[in-house]
Amino acid sequence: MTSASHASSRLTATVDALRTALAQSPDVLGFTLGGTIDAETAADAETDGVPREFLDFCRVLDGVSCGPNVQLFGLEEAEEHQFYCGPVDSPLELSPEKLFCIGLIGDTPVFLDRAGGGVLGIPDEHWEWVDAERFEPLAPSVEAYFLERLVTPAEYARLESIDDELWEYNDWLKLLRRAGLTG
Repeated sequence: MTSASHASSRLTATVDALRTALAQSPDVLGFTLGGTIDAETAADAETDGVPREFLDFCRVLDGVSCGPNVQLFGLEEAEEHQFYCGPVDSPLELSPEKLFCIGLIGDTPVFLDRAGGGVLGIPDEHWEWVDAERFEPLAPSVEAYFLERLVTPAEYARLESIDDELWEYNDWLKLLRRAGLTG
């Protein structure tokens, strides 16, 4: 059983169901689900400026690779991807003080808004993320992003751009189905 002081029971139950299904699914890629971080690691990372909300999530699930195009970073990988928050020639207001990169959809970063705690992405109509003129809210929190976008099969399939006829071949969708998380 996973645990974290600030995790909802729904998040914990969902991650536990996924871990159980993964343990019983030798045909699904094993690196799909990350482990957890401990309290000491979380405290050290918070001192280094990692947002508490992201750390609370990592205490339950330290990263998830849902497929070739969708991932939610674990702590170590997130720390390596903060270059996405740095200023580039873009209309977006990128700043490490305002944003924390928590994952990718394709080659496009997904950010945690440090001020409000919401998860931000780039609108679908932009081919290159640096050309976007605004952020699109994806979820009100990291936990909600995971539960409402990544664990909801139809939302995940939209993010991953999976055609209906390919659903049965996607490891993440297999895992969701085996964990009883299909609707």
